[in-house]
Amino acid sequence: MTSLDELPLRDDLRGLTPYGAPQAPLPVALNVNENTHPVPESVVGDILDDIALALSDVNRYPDREFTQLREAFAAYLGHELTADQIWAGNGSNEVLQHIMQAFAGPGRTAFGFAPTYSMYPLITQGTGAGWIAGTREDDYSIAPEDAAAQVAASDPDVVLLCSPNNPTGTPLGLDVVEAVYEAARGIVVVDEAYHEFAPKDAASALSLLPGRPRLAISRTMSKAFAFAGARVGYLAADPAFIDALRLVRLPYHLSALTQAAATAALRNSATMLRMVDEIVEQRDRISATLEALGYAPHPSWSNFVLFGGIDDPKAVWQALYDRGVLIRDVGIPGHLRVTAGTEAETTAFLDALASIGSPA
Repeated sequence: MTSLDELPLRDDLRGLTPYGAPQAPLPVALNVNENTHPVPESVVGDILDDIALALSDVNRYPDREFTQLREAFAAYLGHELTADQIWAGNGSNEVLQHIMQAFAGPGRTAFGFAPTYSMYPLITQGTGAGWIAGTREDDYSIAPEDAAAQVAASDPDVVLLCSPNNPTGTPLGLDVVEAVYEAARGIVVVDEAYHEFAPKDAASALSLLPGRPRLAISRTMSKAFAFAGARVGYLAADPAFIDALRLVRLPYHLSALTQAAATAALRNSATMLRMVDEIVEQRDRISATLEALGYAPHPSWSNFVLFGGIDDPKAVWQALYDRGVLIRDVGIPGHLRVTAGTEAETTAFLDALASIGSPA
């Protein structure tokens, strides 16, 4: 049987490992930051009605410009955005891939502050670009002056800022975004995949878009909207930036069924987002209980908690696995990460962790 080493693979891809969060049929899966709440029944019916209507024309190609969906995203985001400032793809990963295809690629570089979302270097390398990892403070925060200095020194073609950061949950101030934009020659992307879980008065980088044509703000429906299986990500940027992404997208890359489902979900955004408050409540409950158990949870503005103070993360991970609870070892020494699930799932995780004993 042929091995990968025997195929004429690109040299820059040899030795890389594909994205591979563990998948296991355990009763409580809290490892990939999904919204574990189901879509509300009232919204399910509305989505199914729109999908049924789309099926009547499924023999035809979908709207290549997904106009209605872009209008819905612009209305949802506010900030006086218009449809010509919106882009979407099959999950925010495809949106980020479009950015890399358009603005990175062979001979170019992308930069991010490590530790950060593990797909950034994979998408970067997949498009033939080089990945540059910057550094954070010990508490995973980033100071504006240091951020600007690192970006200026690296001179990347694309900068990726995760706000709040995955896997640490750390918030990112708009002053950092402004400093990085001024220091950068290339594109600056603020990935706000978890923004809906931040405090309600937390400012979005969307407010920085006017007058900054090299800035893009990425979002997803996978988290707050409980739409991970639908695969819908989107961004807001200058219309010229959107035109650049049209050069690299595949024809009709968003199916008619995807467009219909996402548009219906956005129409019901008030109902869909009610679950966010419960998730935030469980996230804060996790942090408080972890601290009481002797662990060291990091502040989080997301739907997950990174916690340290663990002598042997692999052993703790395995002990939880053996108790039917799946969380994530993200490779940060002495740390593990858990998604905030439903009240019952959170209770199962905390009870299982307590049964393991002291972290020290």
